[in-house]
Amino acid sequence: MFVNAIEDVSRFTRPIQFISRNYNEKIVTGGAATMFFVNEFSCAITCKHVIDLIGNRTNINQNYANFRMEKAAIIKDNRYQKALRELEAKYNYKADVMVELNERFLDCTADPNMRFRWINHPKYDLAIIIFENFQRPLYQSHARFLKDGSALKQGKSLCRLGYPFPEFTNFQYDEQVDEISWTNSGIIGTPRFPIDGMLTRHLLEDGMLFGVELSTPGLRGQSGGPLFDRTGLICGMQSKTNALHLGFDMTDAKHNINGKTIKVNNQPFLHVGHCIHVDIIKSFLAKNSIKFYEE
Repeated sequence: MFVNAIEDVSRFTRPIQFISRNYNEKIVTGGAATMFFVNEFSCAITCKHVIDLIGNRTNINQNYANFRMEKAAIIKDNRYQKALRELEAKYNYKADVMVELNERFLDCTADPNMRFRWINHPKYDLAIIIFENFQRPLYQSHARFLKDGSALKQGKSLCRLGYPFPEFTNFQYDEQVDEISWTNSGIIGTPRFPIDGMLTRHLLEDGMLFGVELSTPGLRGQSGGPLFDRTGLICGMQSKTNALHLGFDMTDAKHNINGKTIKVNNQPFLHVGHCIHVDIIKSFLAKNSIKFYEE
């Protein structure tokens, strides 16, 4: 049903790749989000929570650079460990605190001097990315938005596209300088992944329609990815996944498995995707004088 639509939408949908690590860890974690271009003028959209992470990157990395500088100044005598613990407390560094973060916009432009800015929606999980000095674009098309948002009715089948399950490995941790960085070796790209679902409910806030719910989850890495119909028209944008308790709880339920009785405890949930509605997206683009197309 969505074969041709996926091919069409993939021409303007791109991954945002992240690498990060936590304090006192040498393991680098790779992750992803999604964005898609809405016109030929290098304007794209993604989730506000994705942009918030990117926007905080400078503070995260600068704090750790300051920490390393102060750590290097500590005299390594019998008071070193106490001084180090005090410095860790000053920066609130614990094992689960992120200390480094870097991002890359993959296959968007061949221009190494690309710069970008963003505009966050004041209320919803939506942001516009505007790339500047965008001389050599690598995306081949742009979104076509559904003109009549009222056509999104309960029971309609829709699809999302994004980049969960990242496979890129072109990063490293340099122990000598205590930094993570991108490299030119390893796997650079990551495969796209579609997931379809049925529109189950409309999402309202203060009486305002702002989104749609799908019967299947949006996957980690698909945040900011397009929601589209079988013709490739954009109907919204993947924002988050909600967990609905099904009420079929089991406590010490006995089951026979291969002749052996086991006890099972289970609290099942249905994971459903929440997407920003196409009308919210178009309104936000228009308010900020961003050109878009609809059919």
